[in-house]
Amino acid sequence: MIEKIDFRNRQGEKLDTVFHPGEREEKLVIIGHGVTANLDRPLLKAIADGLAQKGWPCLRLSFSGNGKSEGDFRESNITKESEDLADVIELIPDEVEIAYVGHSMGGAVGIMAAAEEERIKVLTTLAGMVHTAEFVEREFGEVTPDEGCMWDEKDCPLSAEFVRDLELIGDMLLEIERIEAPYLLIHGTADDVVPPSDSEDALESAADPKHAVWIEGAGHMFSEESYEEIVDAINDWFEEHFE
Repeated sequence: MIEKIDFRNRQGEKLDTVFHPGEREEKLVIIGHGVTANLDRPLLKAIADGLAQKGWPCLRLSFSGNGKSEGDFRESNITKESEDLADVIELIPDEVEIAYVGHSMGGAVGIMAAAEEERIKVLTTLAGMVHTAEFVEREFGEVTPDEGCMWDEKDCPLSAEFVRDLELIGDMLLEIERIEAPYLLIHGTADDVVPPSDSEDALESAADPKHAVWIEGAGHMFSEESYEEIVDAINDWFEEHFE
């Protein structure tokens, strides 16, 4: 059973997960978080609960260095977290088909993984980060790496490794062009952390089938009032592309 798997990445770091059983036994939805977050974000819990109630088994994941997962937060970045995701997928039985849902930087992680990983059959990003170098400059340009913290959160130091990774990536557009999985993008129109234009650019670069859902007035973390709309949109996409 999936909930019994000891999920570890290639560095041997144990990854914290929570499994939500659903009636579709040969499907699994992996749900990843954004920067400074973990698997306990209310949005992610609401998505997992809602999809599981509709029959989709879900696995919430904290990437290494985040939440209760082992590892150093200062080493967390898109490249390492996409490797975490690939390592988790490798431990899932071959007969299980996988969809991935990622929020914010977790969306960028999913994009990078889906460009390489054939086992990701369906991709969904929520406020997905696309222009990574612009994000670093916009949000942390006045913070000194290895000295300051992300958004003044003392438990979330801004490392030079994190900055370097996102600057080297630059943007996710080439990766998006390589994705063959059906791609659903969900974004709030009032997001001031990852602007809606990131998803607009991703949508333009993505191959069909693709679809965007704009949540009117929603910010980066969305709101409890939007959770049902988000779950319904993901479920509808899965019903069409993940059966």
